[in-house]
Amino acid sequence: MSEPKAPTPTPGDTYKGWLFKWTNYIKGYQRRWFVLSNGLLSYYRTQAEMGHTCRGTINLATANIAVEDSCNFVISNGGAQTYHLKASSEVERQRWITALELAKAKAVRMQAESDDSGDECSTSPPSGGQGIGARNSEVQSTLRTLGSKVEDLSTCNDLIAKHGSALQRSLSELEGVKLGGDTSDKIRQVTERATLFRITSNAMINACRDFLALAQAHSKRWQKALQAEREQRVRLEETLEQLAKQHNHLERAFRGATVLPASQSNPTADSKGSGPGKGDASDDDENEFFDACEDVQEFITIPADPKYHRRSGSNVSGISSEIGMDDGTTSLDEQSLASNPESPQSQEVEPVRKRRARIPDKPNYSLNLWSIMKNCIGKELSKIPMPVNFNEPISMLQRLSEDLEYSELLDRAAKCQSSLEQMCYVAAFTVSSYSTTVHRTGKPFNPLLGETFELDRLQESGYRSLCEQVSHHPPAAAHHVISERGWTLRQEITVASKFRGKYLSIMPLGTIHCIFEKSNNHYTWKKVTTTVHNIIVGKLWIDQSGEIDVINHRTGDRCHLKFAPYSYFSRDVARKVTGVVTDKDGKAHYVLSGTWDEKMECSRVMQSSRGGENGMEGRQKTVYQTLKPRELWRKTPLPEGAETMYYFSSLALTLNESEEGVAPTDSRRRPDQRLMEQGMWDEANAEKQRLEEKQRSVRREREREAARLANTAEEAVIEDTITDSPLKSVPQDNYKALWFEHREDPVTGEPTHIYKGGYWETKEQGHWDICPDIF
Repeated sequence: MSEPKAPTPTPGDTYKGWLFKWTNYIKGYQRRWFVLSNGLLSYYRTQAEMGHTCRGTINLATANIAVEDSCNFVISNGGAQTYHLKASSEVERQRWITALELAKAKAVRMQAESDDSGDECSTSPPSGGQGIGARNSEVQSTLRTLGSKVEDLSTCNDLIAKHGSALQRSLSELEGVKLGGDTSDKIRQVTERATLFRITSNAMINACRDFLALAQAHSKRWQKALQAEREQRVRLEETLEQLAKQHNHLERAFRGATVLPASQSNPTADSKGSGPGKGDASDDDENEFFDACEDVQEFITIPADPKYHRRSGSNVSGISSEIGMDDGTTSLDEQSLASNPESPQSQEVEPVRKRRARIPDKPNYSLNLWSIMKNCIGKELSKIPMPVNFNEPISMLQRLSEDLEYSELLDRAAKCQSSLEQMCYVAAFTVSSYSTTVHRTGKPFNPLLGETFELDRLQESGYRSLCEQVSHHPPAAAHHVISERGWTLRQEITVASKFRGKYLSIMPLGTIHCIFEKSNNHYTWKKVTTTVHNIIVGKLWIDQSGEIDVINHRTGDRCHLKFAPYSYFSRDVARKVTGVVTDKDGKAHYVLSGTWDEKMECSRVMQSSRGGENGMEGRQKTVYQTLKPRELWRKTPLPEGAETMYYFSSLALTLNESEEGVAPTDSRRRPDQRLMEQGMWDEANAEKQRLEEKQRSVRREREREAARLANTAEEAVIEDTITDSPLKSVPQDNYKALWFEHREDPVTGEPTHIYKGGYWETKEQGHWDICPDIF
């Protein structure tokens, strides 16, 4: 199919058309759409990609253009980028060569002019160059104004000198006249003053001239220094982005998945490799970053022999028949598990109070995340000042309370007769807490020190929850939940986060405890790492990865959960979670599988054996023969219109709903958070700055008070040494939590904050005068 003939290019024209670009020795030349504009040559797979995906760009100001034969030519910028191109005919090739030479000459000329005037480098967008040029013009205008002022002063000086000379002549003539002695003295005094006035005027003019000469001499030097700083900043940003991409490619190479047969056989994807001497190694690379390896499973599950389904009990897996999860009998919770989802156990009780189901839609305010985050690489996330544009209108305390979205799993676990069966529900609960994060790229508000959040769902779900921010640096929140359905949950979470350039890692530190009153089983586990990808380029997306060990400290049972990191090349389901429930002797009883954003299932293990070796590490995989899987948990669909409401779940929509009687430190009373929810983001930003400055002021005052108490303690030690009197205890901590006390955990031995009681009693009495004023 013949292409329409392009007009002969002229300087300043945008030239575009089809060319064939060499990719690699497997695919050879591929047809690409090229666009030449403002000294930059860019290419796309199709014309439709021009609006969103550029496959590559080369700057002609530093490029060499060479003709190989009648249709082929090469563009290179010294080794980093080399385009081997082929036109459809010799005439078409000559049109492109002419256009490229004209564009290169213009780019070189503009770069030279930019070097002389101190404008932005030639690779900067035109709009940025115009802004710098305007500032330079302002400087030159100021210098011209100073020069004109000095000329005015010179004119004045000439006039002063002229009139001063005339005055001196007149005075000299008067001095020759015979007058009284006093008159002559006065005339001499006037003459001296006139001379001094002239000398002073000359000195002033000379000083002004020196200033002007100095300003003119240093003006270009300052401009060049500023230009060098700008160029260095641009180079560093480009280097950082390139390093992020190279790091991703190195990860792929290290994990042995740089080239996969599946990607080679895909006719729609370009090969990432190229032969030596030609092509661009990263031709048509995508903008998103993904791990390249496919996670190797540690075990394999296969259906068990049908004979196991007919047995009332089996000792193969070590589970007694009284559990009955997967054999002929049905346990207490089997109906609520999956077989009868319409049972009253699984249905949510109609709440006494009607909760809200909507919040104001999120405003469509655009803000470049990279423009802020590029200055924060390596810093702690909690110490980075962020506008509310990156937030969601809830605090970290409320986000922590969202772990109770599927508290009914713990209700079912509390009724289990078997600790192994109970472990399955607890493990499903740990996974369910991540289901609300899949689309939640917004950052919760950092709680202020002393901020609290209560979640009273006693009538609806049978529990009461309380969170308190017990530390600010590092940020730490204590959480306590008591349920009248037989379980207690407590935790203290400290969030450590680092920005790594292309992704953001959030590492929750701390142990979660769950205690069941009836069996006295005490479970503990920790959270996995949350990663926010594509900070630099592409669409933000969230992944959960790592391993969790859920431990029953009374029986020794254990569940090892593995959150597989997302892999672009994996044939497995995304966001996969697998786990094995074992007893204290390490014998497997249940296999868990599912995804952290959708559902979890469990299968009873009937027999296990060693299978084939893991080819990557040389270890043998364990093969589990399991019964038909049963569903433990399934995610509730998001409310209608959730994409315009920050992807909040039904519970999250109610967390910031105003309630009467809550503590004055409750997150619902936080003004900047409330303003953001109402769509008043400018006002929210101003209020956020006010609260942060108030918190800093309170912290400085608290540090001064701590220093004063320390000095008092030293004086008391000296006095006790003399009088042998007992030393009174002096508080050492700068801040003491109101509802939690800091002590050693009786199970793990870790220092932690444990609820000391009194909050709900204080709420009933309405005595909130003990709460600090933080808002």
